[in-house]
Amino acid sequence: MSLLSLVEAGGEALAEASGTARRAPDEVRPLADVRLCAPLPRPPSLRDGLCFLDHLRGCYRALGRSEELHPAWSRGPAFYFSNPSAVVGPYDDVPVAPGSRMFDLELELGAVIGRAGRDLDPVTAESHIVGYTLLNDWTARDHQVRDLALGIGMGKSKDSAVTLGPALVTVDELEEYRHDGRLALELRATVNGEELTRGSPADMDWTFGELLAYVSRGVDLTPGEVIGSGTVPGGCLLEHVDTPDMAAFRRWLRPGDIVALHGQGLGQTRQTVVAGTDVIPLRPGL
Repeated sequence: MSLLSLVEAGGEALAEASGTARRAPDEVRPLADVRLCAPLPRPPSLRDGLCFLDHLRGCYRALGRSEELHPAWSRGPAFYFSNPSAVVGPYDDVPVAPGSRMFDLELELGAVIGRAGRDLDPVTAESHIVGYTLLNDWTARDHQVRDLALGIGMGKSKDSAVTLGPALVTVDELEEYRHDGRLALELRATVNGEELTRGSPADMDWTFGELLAYVSRGVDLTPGEVIGSGTVPGGCLLEHVDTPDMAAFRRWLRPGDIVALHGQGLGQTRQTVVAGTDVIPLRPGL
C-alpha cells in the first residue's frame, strides 16, 4: 500500500500502518543500505506559496530593484501551481533544466493535506495538514525571466524538478518544535557543504493556516496534495547575486554541485546536480 493511499484512507489508517511497521515489520534494513524515494512520488496536486516576504525583498535587492512591495502582497498569500510529475526523491540526481545556465535551488517546507476541506477557516485550516516534508523548488532563473515577461505565471522555469523528502513527518511528531502555535523548527540549505541560509517557518508572513484558507476558497483540497511554504529568506542563489549581470554570477548551480536541505525533525536531502538534456529548437534560432 502506498503512502498516498494511506493518507487518503485517513489518519487512523496511517497510524495503524505505522504501528504495524514498528511492531511487526516485513523487513528491516539499515538506512545506509537503501535509497529513499519521494514520500509522495506523484501527489494529486502541487502548489507553491510565497509566504516569506523577505525572500521576495532579497530577490528584488539582488536585481537592483526597490525592496518596497506592491500592496497586493499584504492582502493575501500568493501561490502558483507546480508540476506533480516532476517530483524527485531526496537523494536523486537532478539534471539542469534544458537550456538553463542559471539553475537554482529553493529551501522550503511542504505541507501535506490529510483531511479534505473547502472554504477553510484560517484559524482551523492547519488541522487539515497530516504532516510536513522538505521541499526544493528547483528553478531556472533565465527561463523565469521569460515567464515573468509573458505575465501568465510560472512555466518552464519551475517545470523540471521538485524535491520532496526524505519522509512525510506527521504533525504529532513535530509537536516539540511548536511554539505559540507555530512550527519553530530550523531549516538550512547547503551547497557543496557551504551553508547558504537558515531560517524557520515560524517567521512566515502568511501562516499555513492562512495559505490553506486562501487556496481552498471555492476549491476542494484533497488528501495527498502538497502545498509549499515558499522560500526561506536567503534560501536561493538568486538572493545572493552580487553582479548587475545575472548571467555573470558565478554561483549558479553546475553539474557536480551537491545541494542539501536540512530540517529539524525532518531529516535531510542530498542531491547532485547533473547535466541536462540539449534543447531541441522549436524553429531555427528558437
